[in-house]
Amino acid sequence: MRRREFITLIGGAAAWPIVVRAQQAAMPMIGAVHSATSDSYAPMMAAFVRGLGEMGHVEGRNVAIEYRWAENQLDRLPALTADLVRRHAAVIFAAGSTDTALAAKVTTSTIPIVFANGADPVAVGLVASLNRPGGNITGVTFLVVTLGQKKLEMLREVVPTAAVVAFLLNPKLATADIQLKDMQAAARTLGLQLHVVHASADPDLDVAFASLVQLRAGALVIGADAFFNSRRDQLVALAARHSIPTVYPWREAAAAGGLMSYGTSLLDAYRQAGNYAGRILNGEKTAELPVQQSVKVELVINLKTAKSLGLNFPITLLGRADEVVE
Repeated sequence: MRRREFITLIGGAAAWPIVVRAQQAAMPMIGAVHSATSDSYAPMMAAFVRGLGEMGHVEGRNVAIEYRWAENQLDRLPALTADLVRRHAAVIFAAGSTDTALAAKVTTSTIPIVFANGADPVAVGLVASLNRPGGNITGVTFLVVTLGQKKLEMLREVVPTAAVVAFLLNPKLATADIQLKDMQAAARTLGLQLHVVHASADPDLDVAFASLVQLRAGALVIGADAFFNSRRDQLVALAARHSIPTVYPWREAAAAGGLMSYGTSLLDAYRQAGNYAGRILNGEKTAELPVQQSVKVELVINLKTAKSLGLNFPITLLGRADEVVE
């Protein structure tokens, strides 16, 4: 080999790492920030990645994803989203509590934000309207605050003697007041007495369930909250220990041993959010993507838990169930 050719070859080889680094740097990064914990929301984030893939973006191949988890500490959200802004995220996916999306909106007005939560995005100030969100934020909203009456009606079918119902609510949520008003209106309509018990951290859960005895609650409704969903195993165990019939907002709790759940499919909502993130990476403008409303509602019934509580589900209710755990 001639000396000049050898030098050219060596010089080209030395440049290979630079080329590789440049290719890696060119890969867009999605910053996914969530208010809850990674273990409890792993299936939902997998659904987000599937939705992203449907738009042609595969994690590790042509898009990178950096995950940030607030571990149910809402005060960490501003710092987590600010870190993703500093790292030049191409899109920020803000999930879990509505507080996540609100923190992201305050942090950046230029990076596209896709949210997935159960709040009315217009009422809480995320977007100007559902059809024309404007600005740099859009996403997927799912039903959580208009299902109170349906949940109480189903509880009354299963526990017709329950005149007093408790409602577990996280008072720190941006949607706390909206959820409370929905449940209070539903209880008045059905002639039930409603007691609200609060919890926003792990120690509060034991205290809340202990108070149910003093309140003489015959049933319990769990509020829609990413913190509660991340503690579903603990909530199911507490409900079993106190022998309290409980309805949960999402299917994961009923599958884990809860009596029943009624609410939107989180997997479907997160997949839709992944679609939107992919469409934005494909060049669509955030302001022109209308907020999607995920309306796929699931009723899941756990017959094993019903038997342990000495309860029977009416045939009519069983016939309406999307899934029955036996």
